[in-house]
Amino acid sequence: MDWLFRKGVLLVALSIVGLTLLLAWELFLHSRLPIEKFGWSFLWKTTWDPVGEVFGALPFLYGTLVTSFLALLIAVPVGLGMAIFLSELVSPWVANPISLLVELLAAIPSVIYGLIGIFVLVPLMRNSGEPFLKQMLGFLPFFQGTPYGVGMLTAGILLAIMILPFIISVSREILLSVPNTQREAILSLGATRWEMIRIAVIPYARSGIFGSVFLALARALGETMAVTMVIGNRPDIKLSLFEPSYSMTAIIANEFSEATSDLYIQSLIEIGLILFGVTILIHALARILVYRVTSKVEGRT
Repeated sequence: MDWLFRKGVLLVALSIVGLTLLLAWELFLHSRLPIEKFGWSFLWKTTWDPVGEVFGALPFLYGTLVTSFLALLIAVPVGLGMAIFLSELVSPWVANPISLLVELLAAIPSVIYGLIGIFVLVPLMRNSGEPFLKQMLGFLPFFQGTPYGVGMLTAGILLAIMILPFIISVSREILLSVPNTQREAILSLGATRWEMIRIAVIPYARSGIFGSVFLALARALGETMAVTMVIGNRPDIKLSLFEPSYSMTAIIANEFSEATSDLYIQSLIEIGLILFGVTILIHALARILVYRVTSKVEGRT
């Protein structure tokens, strides 16, 4: 039975590899027309003209990366702080109900977040948030321009709200898995609670925390509906975070049903191929980063 079990799990593992390769091949196969016509210039062209059949992916790549970066910038410190609070600073009878609410937030459909974005976040950003940032930080090019409400900043904030439950839940579980002997050892030396968290807990859980962050990044990169509803859907590249932009998932969702020519359809599929490649690349970099951090910690111990 052992050989049957080994063959079975090997087959399951190989099927994941095969499914990934098949997905990449299908995306490549159905985007050959723009690949042959535009080549690598598809990546840095800024024109998206379905009438003239001239296509470039740079505005969508830019919008996706900027909004995802903003989401991480906001969500990581908040999520990590919340995870530390729930795992280290409050008793379980307080932490468990809050954790349950956090997990419920992760289960809310993205279209609900999109509606909240349109009816709550966009007016709030247009009337209060963006004018305040423009007044306080208007000397920076990122906070100049007209406060439309919709735009990269609003999309980044909405994405941050959406990925927070992933960071909090996974990081909390990782922190709770740190052996109590680690805490007791550092406390017995006279360390404070903050020093215990900083010296004994976080280094031990570092690789898992990085994993939660990159899991959240994957969610941010692939999010479609909520971003489509608040990003503004304009294929421009602007420094100002107030300006409308476009993401790769949004352009596919908005225009795929309207695309008529083969080149138009396959250009949208090539954007999907690029998003697939970016996701694979970021995950590979994440694994390398986690490996390097883990090996350094193990080397010290």
